[in-house]
Amino acid sequence: MDREKSKVYFSDMHTNANINLPQKLARLCRRAGMMDMDFTNKFVAIKLHFGELGNLAFLRPNYAKVVADLVKEGGGKPFLTDCNTLYVGSRKNALDHMDAAYLNGFSPLQTGCHVIIADGLKGTDEALVPVEGGEYVKEAKIGRAVMDADVVISLTHFKGHESTGFGGALKNLGMGCGSRAGKMEQHNSGKPHVVQEVCIGCGQCKKQCAHGAITIENRKSSIDHSKCVGCGRCIGVCPVDAVETDFDEANDILNKKIAEYTKAVVDGRPCFHIALAVDISPNCDCHSENDIPIVPNVGMFASFDPVALDQACADAVNRQPVVQGSQLSKMPHEHHDHFTDTHPDTNWEVCLEHGEKIGIGQRAYELITV
Repeated sequence: MDREKSKVYFSDMHTNANINLPQKLARLCRRAGMMDMDFTNKFVAIKLHFGELGNLAFLRPNYAKVVADLVKEGGGKPFLTDCNTLYVGSRKNALDHMDAAYLNGFSPLQTGCHVIIADGLKGTDEALVPVEGGEYVKEAKIGRAVMDADVVISLTHFKGHESTGFGGALKNLGMGCGSRAGKMEQHNSGKPHVVQEVCIGCGQCKKQCAHGAITIENRKSSIDHSKCVGCGRCIGVCPVDAVETDFDEANDILNKKIAEYTKAVVDGRPCFHIALAVDISPNCDCHSENDIPIVPNVGMFASFDPVALDQACADAVNRQPVVQGSQLSKMPHEHHDHFTDTHPDTNWEVCLEHGEKIGIGQRAYELITV
């Protein structure tokens, strides 16, 4: 007997005098069944990306307020959360991270709830969570506050990513909920290298490396793989695309580890997932800058199934025309997939295939327009 398809609910970004975007998001969440969850006196982690300072593509805090208000309406106790980063930036420890969150608008006055950095001051406050059926991860290192929550809601900015193809719900949950050690475990399968003939010695990669793995001699960068953790920041900041991953399926392993970390987060408790495919930048919100979107805004999606949600978002983005002048428009369109064309060394489908295999959702979905 065929398995029933997962339901994914969708709303476009069009408004009128009778309804605005926050109201549309609230309506979407209700229609998708979010308010059927038991929030009464429950701690509810709203997992999102606060945006690196200088990046303006992250989700506006107004959307987080909608979700927090719905949780409070249901009697829950919401908090916004994320874990610290591996790389040099404005979110590498809890104090800097909270400063960045507040500067980007995620203050209690704006959102109606508090910010808790899930893995603590230095990114070491973690829970060890067994991953049933994990091929690469047997015990995930998850930020403790995420695991202490009774309910998890992911609020995701759906966009491109230089290592995984796109950043969707699984990336938000799997990589995002990993402690600093958890992030390192997920990344360390892939070690990039510098194509010396292309490198111009500008030093951007060295500036972004938090682990002292990059040196510059004779105006050429090189990467010490004994120090490199494979976080991929150097790939994203290189202005001439001189930094590449080794062609050893490293990004595929990263995607599978992300799926397994997601399983650690969602197994055994109520979860709900929201994704906004807007301001679809080519790279992650971890960058301290954002390029113009690769396609026009698509809309809002919600589902209890994070795999189906990511698949629906990817399908919708791939149906969009390419924005002229964007990074995607300058790439050869060899793969007939906007994300793989933007970052040819990536294959986002691996993450969803593995997520389906280990039981966190399915790729088959029914799209219901709200």
